[in-house]
Amino acid sequence: MQNQKPLTPFSASYTPQLPELLLSLNCTLALTTYQAGKVVFISPNPDKERLTTLPRTFQKPMGIAVKEDKMIIASKDEVIVLENSRDLAVHYPNKQNTYDSLWLPRVTFYTGQVDMHDIAFGTDGIYAINTSFSCLCKVDGNYNFTPIWQPPFINKLVSEDRCHLNGLVMVNGNPKYATALGTSNTPQGWRDNIVNGGVLMDIEANEIILNKLAMPHSPRMYNNELYMLLSASGEFVKVNIEEKSYEIIKKFEGFCRGLSIYNDYAFIGFSKLRKNSSTFAKLEFSDKANFAGIKIIHLPTQAEVGEIIYQTSIDEIYEVEILANMIRPNILNTINDIHKYSLAIPGSTFWANPKGNTLK
Repeated sequence: MQNQKPLTPFSASYTPQLPELLLSLNCTLALTTYQAGKVVFISPNPDKERLTTLPRTFQKPMGIAVKEDKMIIASKDEVIVLENSRDLAVHYPNKQNTYDSLWLPRVTFYTGQVDMHDIAFGTDGIYAINTSFSCLCKVDGNYNFTPIWQPPFINKLVSEDRCHLNGLVMVNGNPKYATALGTSNTPQGWRDNIVNGGVLMDIEANEIILNKLAMPHSPRMYNNELYMLLSASGEFVKVNIEEKSYEIIKKFEGFCRGLSIYNDYAFIGFSKLRKNSSTFAKLEFSDKANFAGIKIIHLPTQAEVGEIIYQTSIDEIYEVEILANMIRPNILNTINDIHKYSLAIPGSTFWANPKGNTLK
């Protein structure tokens, strides 16, 4: 019996029709995994038969948001702003005529290690969930962060992760809804009722809409309706805000976190349960729930139409984001010097030759 070849990094199995689905939607999937320290792009190959994976290193990336040709990533102690250039993508020195988009770092805000989770573009700047300080904040470079709002049960701005604030929803460019794993006002107190202590809150009204939730994550608006994931029970739900209730769209045998909805398809991230974790030990999932990947749900029919299951490299996913109108995007970090040779000015772009001063 021949030995099987060892699996390569980011090896995954996926449903055969998934590349064709992404091609028909004209999009690429982006996910963040702070466990592996990567932002990962998953693109459909034009042959319709396989996916292309592009991982890029960032320090503990979590929340990610895209608005037109701008992207923001919340990382370990920074918020990084990137700009997409389709012109620079075509002439990318390491692989010319390959990419249709190229995300390049433009601005870095130094936030300090405050455990930023969800992040979003607002009409007047960048908003982020500051989990360590149990607050919603703005990131603009004036300070490490500027606190904007805290849940009504939090009485002090301290780095104690009192309620594990995590999710953020913007409506008309303003912060509207937030999720937290508890209503504790003591350091790490949310851990005491991890299974069903979560809440959904209205930021503007400063009130709790839903409570007793099973680790709520990834609240998202789609077609003026609010969706979210209940990670501890493996449920994808739709919220009725007026009645302060929710309906279960799909129940999974797995820890779901990371949600993006695009053209009636919900892309849901899943993470393996951490070994030797007192928090994860309280969750009642079977052994078959211990997987990392993405599942795709068609909202009108509630049918599961595709999945990606990782065998290597990725154990936990935080964010899933759709990159619309991009079939083969690339992204550069500030760790590798190659981004320094890209030059963009109004009306022109250049790649500098690292061996000289010639621009091309």
